[in-house]
Amino acid sequence: MGKVLSYGMVGGGPDAFIGDAHRRAIALDGKAKLVAGCFSRSYPKTLETGKLLGVEVDRLYEDYEQMAKAEAAREDGINFVVIVTPNYAHFAACKAFLEAGIAVSCDKPLAVSLDEAEELERIAREKNLLFMVTYVYSGHVTAMHIREMIKAGEIGDIRMIMGEYPQGWLAFEDISGNKQGEWRTDPALSGKSNALGDIGTHIENTVYRMTGLKIKRVLAKMDIIVPNRRLDDNSVVLVEYENGASGSYWASQIAIGHDNGLRIRIYGSEGSISWFQEQPENIELAKADGTLIQVHRGHGAIKPVAAKYTRLPSGHGEGWFEAMANLYSNFIDCLIAKEEGTFDKNMIEYPTVEDGVDGVRFVEACIESTEKGNAWVEF
Repeated sequence: MGKVLSYGMVGGGPDAFIGDAHRRAIALDGKAKLVAGCFSRSYPKTLETGKLLGVEVDRLYEDYEQMAKAEAAREDGINFVVIVTPNYAHFAACKAFLEAGIAVSCDKPLAVSLDEAEELERIAREKNLLFMVTYVYSGHVTAMHIREMIKAGEIGDIRMIMGEYPQGWLAFEDISGNKQGEWRTDPALSGKSNALGDIGTHIENTVYRMTGLKIKRVLAKMDIIVPNRRLDDNSVVLVEYENGASGSYWASQIAIGHDNGLRIRIYGSEGSISWFQEQPENIELAKADGTLIQVHRGHGAIKPVAAKYTRLPSGHGEGWFEAMANLYSNFIDCLIAKEEGTFDKNMIEYPTVEDGVDGVRFVEACIESTEKGNAWVEF
């Protein structure tokens, strides 16, 4: 076992799904230990969570400002912080730790406005701090392999991309008692968008991480389908990329019968690639001559830069936790290398603060397009 870093968490208190997911993912490799936290706006709940997680009481804080200052002042202070609050609190919490000189991992979306996101990017750059945004799906071995396939020109020039992320869990008006649904559909907590901000940004980032293509402009239709809802729950976006290729994205939380159906189809001049995150062990490759190939994780066909993240032999399924753990593994390796003076930016294989800014820019451009009557908006 190599060097073990220490980390703290903001958010992730009682009944918080995403905080527990981050903790479990980090624990898979044992490269970092949770030693500090402000798990809730309620200090008693922070104490309760901290006790369950084995965090010493003197490192359980009433608010994140206090935590950032105290941890920065400690000789054994945390190496990084994980921000897993509702969207509205991302900016202030991230800013507090960046200004204290502490590296940050933040759940997506990075912030609720582009101004906030760009300010976090600026501070991270000025402070020379590493900053990860946890777009989990880019951590799948197969997603990394697709990136390498496209880089190598295996499907030629990209012409068309189809991305969809249908869910059905918010298809009904009554979501009382559904904590996750309640805050995501509340503009005060979620920001200006629900479906597009919550899952549409995953489409945008997964496509970018696979293809490297930057968006030039978008045309969006963000619908509110369920009665008495205030934020979009079904959005469709047409995309034009800088290379001239076209794209179509669909993000929905009212699609009954779908659970977590992120699917990406990439069509090139020499072939096409299809990837479905609910079955992330496989990649479907179609070649121009009619050859159909199914590539499986865990075999020699997976390129080394992706294969190094494989944890189990083929046939033993790797999924969402492993994908998040892969991102944290690389993030922590980069933090250690930075501390030891061996860091190089080419080591970064996780989504950065720049990815987070692009995600917020994507949402704001889609909102502008919708407000202009579904007009094209430059990205």
